Amino acid sequence: MPYDLHSSQWNLLIGGEHVPARSGRTFATVDPATERVIAHVAEAGAEDVDAAVASARKALDGPWGRMRGSERGACLFRLAELIERDQEPLIDLESMDAGKPVASIRRQDMPAVLDTLRYYAGFADKINGQVIPTHPDALTYTMREPIGVVGAIVPWNFPLMIGMWKIAPALACGCTVVLKPAELTPLTALRLGELALEAGLPPGVLNVVPGPGATAGAALVDHPDVDKVTFTGSPGVGRQILRGAAGNLKRVTLELGGKSANIIFPDADIEAAVRAAASGIFFNSGQVCSAGSRILVHEDIRAEVTERLAARAEAIRLGDPRDAATRMGPVVSEAQMTRVLDYIDVGRREGAELVTGGIRPTDRGYFVSPTVFGGVAHDMRISQEEIFGPVASVIGFRDEDEALRYANGTAYSLAAGVWSRDFPRLHRFIRGLKAGTVWANTFGPTDVRLPWGGARDSGFGREHGEVAIENFTEPKSVWISTCD
Repeated sequence: MPYDLHSSQWNLLIGGEHVPARSGRTFATVDPATERVIAHVAEAGAEDVDAAVASARKALDGPWGRMRGSERGACLFRLAELIERDQEPLIDLESMDAGKPVASIRRQDMPAVLDTLRYYAGFADKINGQVIPTHPDALTYTMREPIGVVGAIVPWNFPLMIGMWKIAPALACGCTVVLKPAELTPLTALRLGELALEAGLPPGVLNVVPGPGATAGAALVDHPDVDKVTFTGSPGVGRQILRGAAGNLKRVTLELGGKSANIIFPDADIEAAVRAAASGIFFNSGQVCSAGSRILVHEDIRAEVTERLAARAEAIRLGDPRDAATRMGPVVSEAQMTRVLDYIDVGRREGAELVTGGIRPTDRGYFVSPTVFGGVAHDMRISQEEIFGPVASVIGFRDEDEALRYANGTAYSLAAGVWSRDFPRLHRFIRGLKAGTVWANTFGPTDVRLPWGGARDSGFGREHGEVAIENFTEPKSVWISTCD
């Protein structure tokens, strides 16, 4: 039976069945806007992960593995239709579980979910090898085969969207998936698993095992029958995953943190740059890996940009995420709110100027007011460390060399932006910035057709586009002798 979306008890989804955790343990998932417990969710442990992996292997070796690519694609297209049919309940559930404004989910997350799923559904029957002539008496060619059972570990900031970044290409390639959603935001993942069954995916193709990273996540990473782990989250956890994956040398893709620079030169369209800078740091309450948290501004316009950015921050409407007029909701949890407020205190102590915000504006809910620091030095902690909240640091620079040195001067390399009407300068910075994505005269747009990822503490490997097909397949070379 489908979940009652207002149920107070949600179970694991393993082998097409709703099952309690073997331990009987549950955990509460909380509405960050009200601090109200939404539901109690079964807490997966190592035994549950083992059952889910066994179910995924059975489906891989059975009905899913025997399907043609066109049949898999048809299942994924049907899943997209069902998500579209149920998108409003899913949006409400995501908003309640993660504290995300319904307006932003409706505008960005849900369209991206559907686009990603349909994009890879179309790939399912187009995963081809090559005929490579190597010898006159042989037929030699390559083929791509599913990598196997995939452990997908998804963060809490974009539960549905980032979940689909991993699920859609893995399933299109013929893999099966054990999905571990973040403990803070498990509900839409469980509902997605149900819709996958309704779409015709055989039981075990998509299993959902919510639970803490230290138990459920570690069991998935360590499992000897998991062939691939794809993870989005913090650099610290990414390093733990690499250590755990060494046991059977499973493949790993890591999309980790960011401290993205957004560089504004005096000849830029200042109004457009400030508008994008505000969106780039305050969207999703700053809980975005590519958030433009470091706004590097030429000294000639630093005061003007800081003033304009603060005015935009003060105009943002905080409130109930289910209100369509709300533009910023809470951060995801009390622990995250405390972390952000602690960093704001760090900024004050280091001598940065708190221009606006920096407070918890309500007694209930995990809200942090949009915050702008001016006079930030490049080596301050608020400039170097990922805060993952609505905190902008405005950093002045004097020339191109200094701007590029500051932009590249962190442990991260996920994304960056640069604003100028000088096209030779733009091209110099596009070449010089150490970032997996560079935006010029815009900030933040992404598309599933373009590779996404970074290096250093931002991880390695790429998601999206054709690159993701390589993430979930293994090449096989074939040599057939044509001699008698």
